[in-house]
Amino acid sequence: MSKQKIVALIGQTNAGKSSLLNRMARKNIAIVAREEGTTRDNVSAKIDDAFLLIDTAGLKNPEDDFEASIQEQINDAVEVADLILLAVDSTKYLDQKDKNIAKTALKSKKPVFLVLNKSDLGESLDETEFLKLGIKPVNTFRTSATTGQGVENLKNAIKKTLDVKPKIEDEKERPIKLALIGRPNVGKSSLFNKLAKKQQAVVSSRQGTTRDINRVEIRYKNTTIEILDTAGLRKPGKREVGIEKFSALRTLAAIEEADICALLVDSTEPHSKLDQSLAGQIVEAGKGIIVVLTKTDLLKDGTDEILDKLEYDFDFLPFAPVLITSSETGKNVTKIFDLILEIDASRHTEVKTSDLNKILREAITSHPPAGLKNTHPKPKYIVQTDITPPWFVIHGREMELLHWSYKRYLERKIREVYPFVGTPIKFSYYNDRTQGKRKKYSKKSRDN
Repeated sequence: MSKQKIVALIGQTNAGKSSLLNRMARKNIAIVAREEGTTRDNVSAKIDDAFLLIDTAGLKNPEDDFEASIQEQINDAVEVADLILLAVDSTKYLDQKDKNIAKTALKSKKPVFLVLNKSDLGESLDETEFLKLGIKPVNTFRTSATTGQGVENLKNAIKKTLDVKPKIEDEKERPIKLALIGRPNVGKSSLFNKLAKKQQAVVSSRQGTTRDINRVEIRYKNTTIEILDTAGLRKPGKREVGIEKFSALRTLAAIEEADICALLVDSTEPHSKLDQSLAGQIVEAGKGIIVVLTKTDLLKDGTDEILDKLEYDFDFLPFAPVLITSSETGKNVTKIFDLILEIDASRHTEVKTSDLNKILREAITSHPPAGLKNTHPKPKYIVQTDITPPWFVIHGREMELLHWSYKRYLERKIREVYPFVGTPIKFSYYNDRTQGKRKKYSKKSRDN
């Protein structure tokens, strides 16, 4: 039951932390700007399937409550992390703030790496200036988020320190991991206890009782299922110090670690934009998803109205099964196990290339893609390149002109034959005319 490794990226404002995260993740995730203090919340990315990198807000004096909450996020990240990256601007002399950050990081007793960022600039200072922080030279790395200088060395050092090894376990032997995700007091711990058939977590009506990821393994139909109960999430502006400490970071880590996420929605309260945001994070991470409607025993007028609203608010999840439950009465709780097995099978589905291309030809014949004057996208063929989640690459010409609505149309056509229950599916589009000969696709070479 290996947990997701977490690396916290801390440092003063404008040290290049967001750019460094984008470079390490090979995509634009964090907002990057020249203005100091741009990053106002934690941003994360899974790096090389090895660890979760958390980019915290830049360190600033807590001049008001908002800035104090940013400071608390940094402290939380340091507390929850397995390794800490302290980023500094290598072109600037150290000040007392840098020394205070380093002192806090070293005090945590976690491994601390010093990242001398912006090293591509000619104004970089000698490394002796940074020895004042008390971090060993062997744990000091020069990087450039702009050019990529030193980034691979940094990642390799992190993996070695965290002892992250390639996954060699048999897929049939590893447990299916289900994470319970949702707002505070939505009923995650009650459902966790009901599924585990014993009091593994503390059940309380007070919001935010669960502060860590509780785990239990069960056997169902000769399959091991590991259930992860996470702390609830409030909206970023309403996250409080103390009782909700670390919840955002642990929830992100749980989503990344899980194979399938059960998104719990309280049937007695209108579902919020946060529910939709959590659903989006789950889908973006490529995880299976079940929408679990909780506390339905408290509804006086049945579930029809709430189901209609759920369908409207989550129209981007037509493939996600909805389970109406009550942990109090036990209604439909055990059905979640069968859904887990069904979704896991969908995530591992491999479709024959000939079947995929039959679907593509029929879709194009029925509804050809639109384009510009005298220029139209021409999808030629489709192949599946990956599973968990299933990933498809469509080859053709002028693929950059393929409208987003047509992409959704093609996904619907595939799902009509292969439903992929509870499973997001990913697509990439390859322009044969500009890229030349066909080439073998790997996970690293795909573009979203």
